[in-house]
Amino acid sequence: MPEMAISRILLNCDLHTFIPGQPQAEALALQGGIIAAAGSRTDVLNLADASTIIDDLEGKTVLPAFCDAHIHLLEYGFSLLRVDCETATRAECLQRLRHQLTRTAPGAWVLGHGWNHNIWPEGIGSRQLLDEICPNNPVYLTHKSLHSAWANSAALKAAGIFEDSPDPQGGQFARDEKGRLTGILLESAMRVVEAAVPQPDQAAREQAILTAQKSLLEFGITSVHDFDPWECYMALAALEEKGELKLRVMKGIPLPNLDQTIAAGIRSGQGSDHLSFGWLKLFADGALGPQTAAMLNPYEGSDSIGMLFLESADIVEFGRKTLPAGISMAVHAIGDRANREVIDGYAQLNQMGLVAKNQLPLRIEHVQLLDPRDVRRLAQFRITASMQPIHAPSDRQMADRHWGLRCAHAYAWKTIKDSGANLIFGSDAPVESPNPYWGLQAALSRKLAGAGPDIPSWYPQLCLPLKEALRAYITEPQACAGKADRLGKLAKDYLADLVVFSTDFFKVDAEEISRIKPDAVMSDGSWVVKRF
Repeated sequence: MPEMAISRILLNCDLHTFIPGQPQAEALALQGGIIAAAGSRTDVLNLADASTIIDDLEGKTVLPAFCDAHIHLLEYGFSLLRVDCETATRAECLQRLRHQLTRTAPGAWVLGHGWNHNIWPEGIGSRQLLDEICPNNPVYLTHKSLHSAWANSAALKAAGIFEDSPDPQGGQFARDEKGRLTGILLESAMRVVEAAVPQPDQAAREQAILTAQKSLLEFGITSVHDFDPWECYMALAALEEKGELKLRVMKGIPLPNLDQTIAAGIRSGQGSDHLSFGWLKLFADGALGPQTAAMLNPYEGSDSIGMLFLESADIVEFGRKTLPAGISMAVHAIGDRANREVIDGYAQLNQMGLVAKNQLPLRIEHVQLLDPRDVRRLAQFRITASMQPIHAPSDRQMADRHWGLRCAHAYAWKTIKDSGANLIFGSDAPVESPNPYWGLQAALSRKLAGAGPDIPSWYPQLCLPLKEALRAYITEPQACAGKADRLGKLAKDYLADLVVFSTDFFKVDAEEISRIKPDAVMSDGSWVVKRF
């Protein structure tokens, strides 16, 4: 059978291949969705025939496409359709809610996301504030961290939550000094209200994913590791069957679906190029914002050490069930106590011989605060640190307030990388924007985009060099997913996923990187975004 002809050549460009020994090239030849060659202009042009399409990129920079290694894909899609509560003041959030009500039918639920009382001058909200604006429509607004929520009286009533309702296991209905419900819900208490919210049907879920997909592709993200509930997988599978799934999604396995996954013989890494199975997702603690992250020592000015959901023995128990079945694990851990418990559990699984080298690596999601004594253990036990650089400058003020001097070891991606551990980056969207250029800027400067020269870098010794930050967004997530031989590089026989820029990343500062937008994005050898 004759070899397939070269379908397209990208010419006159600065290609960053991420191939050791050949870091740059001048041109790229494609055979459909596969890279046939990366090399000099002359060598690549010699492969063309009369049918080959020649794209002159006029000196633009080309990188392999980005991967968001931690995202809530369905929730991100829905967040683009809900009230945006990420505001500088509580008053502005309430004003957006008023505007939403003008477009909402009487009695219908009003949903929103993104509020963060830690930066609001007025402080945290109450159900009474929501009741004044919206006495009849149930209102449910999730915190930026997704570990707490704010509800009005109508929403609490719809969920069957009353003044004498006991707190659910692993959560809390916040109350004021007189014991009255404030409308703030912590951790598993959120699930009680969410159970009362009318669930979107399959068509709505598919539309939300398509909305998210469009946004992500425009950023140059063609691959994601998703950690949403199983309904997300059902919508993804339907979209793939219809040929509408352009993203490459590695779908995490929620705990409620573990038994059926094992019974079906599903293994981590199994699936197609566009939809495959990832890691069992577990939670060892909560989050920094609501002070539910599990700590070795109390929060500053407090007796609280947060909420620990899993101890090392629990990690071992899950590992003994999942690892022999070919399913790897990813555990959410933010506080230093939670991270130590997960590392202890993973260490025991390694010592028991249950962690096979050919399996997807064990992961810890977030790794926001590590005791210095635990850093080297990540590399020792081949644990991948899945981190989100935008969290550092975003959380800066409340981390300083709640963790104090411990912040010298918080969001410490350079320390972790220097220890020899594998490091991958994502966004945790919709907790933060999935914009990878904001993430890169945070990794390089530990400052928010637009902060200006007067704002000092937050523990600048933890800043990461550009090449390492790019690897954490491009090559390392694909290697973690078992796809190092076909994604994350511009090399022969790799899938043709790439991003084109007018800006050369290696010639600008971090602030300019945060303003970058792709000129074009390619997936499977086809332009899915093209602005030239």
